[in-house]
Amino acid sequence: MRREFWIIVFLIVVLELAFYKFWPSGLWSLIALAPVVFIGLRDVFQAKHAIRRNFPVVGNFRYLFEMIRPEINQYFVESNSDGTPFSREERSVVYQRAKRELDTLPFGTQKNVYDMGYEWVNHSILAEHVDPKSLRFAIGGPNCQQPYNASILNISAMSFGALSTNAVRALNGGAKDGGFAHNTGEGGLAHYHLENGGDLIWQIGTGYFSARNHDGTFSEAEFAKRAVLPQVKMIELKVSQGAKPGHGGILPAAKITEEISRIRGVPMGQDVLSPPSHSAFSTPIEMMEFIKRLRDLSGGKPVGFKLCIGKRREFLSICKAMEKTGITPDYIDIDGGEGGTGAAPLEFSNHVGTPEIEGLIFAHNALVGFGLRDRVRVLTSGKVTTAFGLIKRLALGADGVYAARAFMLSLGCIQALRCNSNHCPTGVATQDPRLVQGLVVTDKRKRVTAYHAETLRSVAEVIGAMGLKSQTELRPWHILRRVSPLEIRHYGEIFEYVERGALLKSPLPKSYARAMETARVDSFRS
Repeated sequence: MRREFWIIVFLIVVLELAFYKFWPSGLWSLIALAPVVFIGLRDVFQAKHAIRRNFPVVGNFRYLFEMIRPEINQYFVESNSDGTPFSREERSVVYQRAKRELDTLPFGTQKNVYDMGYEWVNHSILAEHVDPKSLRFAIGGPNCQQPYNASILNISAMSFGALSTNAVRALNGGAKDGGFAHNTGEGGLAHYHLENGGDLIWQIGTGYFSARNHDGTFSEAEFAKRAVLPQVKMIELKVSQGAKPGHGGILPAAKITEEISRIRGVPMGQDVLSPPSHSAFSTPIEMMEFIKRLRDLSGGKPVGFKLCIGKRREFLSICKAMEKTGITPDYIDIDGGEGGTGAAPLEFSNHVGTPEIEGLIFAHNALVGFGLRDRVRVLTSGKVTTAFGLIKRLALGADGVYAARAFMLSLGCIQALRCNSNHCPTGVATQDPRLVQGLVVTDKRKRVTAYHAETLRSVAEVIGAMGLKSQTELRPWHILRRVSPLEIRHYGEIFEYVERGALLKSPLPKSYARAMETARVDSFRS
């Protein structure tokens, strides 16, 4: 659009000058064009708004609509609140915190507190002060030689290729400035991830990008070469993702540039397959052995795995393999079935995979039931934007939280839903250099840092208002939910929470008995 704008301006000026030769009074129309040119120049050279940089003059109309945000957004955004886009409340929170704008609201509660599904926490007369800097936790089990002190909020997996070069740079720069971690996604470890020195979680998917042999199998040599880099703080094995669990993918040959070929370690001119499952292991015990292998090759860094809960017996078989071998991951990331990606089949996105809250509670219970919870940290991800969203998940069993879309919004994403078309207007999810240049790294990395800092500040304030001294004191009974117009329950009543070691003795909890009986350490099949 920038190029088209200047071509149009050039043609208009040429025509005006030619016309002026025959009609001198036409100079007034040339003068009238001057404000448009001025606005266009201002838009092109400012750094704060990607839409205006990429779409000079016309992009200003979006910001005119934002001036009457409460009225405009009620129609355009709240109508989508039950779908993929965030609600107006969630978007506003991210934008305001990223820009460090006023994030207080007039006229009281924005929700009907008597609607079914309304959730809240109760405050205490004896409120406490909680330092936002204390909202961290250590990741590293007994076999980890380089434990990592993580923030409770980190950037979820988004690959280079799905995100633009400038988006990756801004996210990693924001993570560096804010002291939190940035997950690379399964698309490989790019030099863009390393430029700003932010803490990285290197994700290894079924395609083993940046750590593969020519035939697509896992390469110990390529992995070890990158895993020991100082920026890489943890390794994450991606088993499945919530957006399309159990689904592989193909990167067409036409989309493989020389840069992507080099970063991912894939050949030019050939379609590249990301299989639906791993070739490095096929049984629960082999999976644990592979995790140990990754930990050893990385020099003892924390190694975890990410999955969306599917068949319960499969996760329980992993727990049985942990108990039998003594090998445990340092953490597990539970991705919800509502998780997003740039492009996923509709049926997978809407109807495959356990939703995040149910998956988180089940995984937490399974680890507690096997007596492993104190050795394995649990992270979770799924449409988290607000302090209450973090607090809820920490109370239900998580140690930390990943966020993807919230950090994309902090970069300036406007939910244009063009992620899979290469036409993202804000330069976040595109490889088109004309659109990528609209995202100015130096400005957007500040917004990434600001969103993280302001959200943790709010988490600390709410926890303190509850009369707690630390996020580690949060429990399921702290989160209250209206389940009918006249009935309120806390999550400890809504969901079953098992006792430590309950899955290692008889009788088994009734809700786990069938899955436990069919779970095997030597096979994912019953």
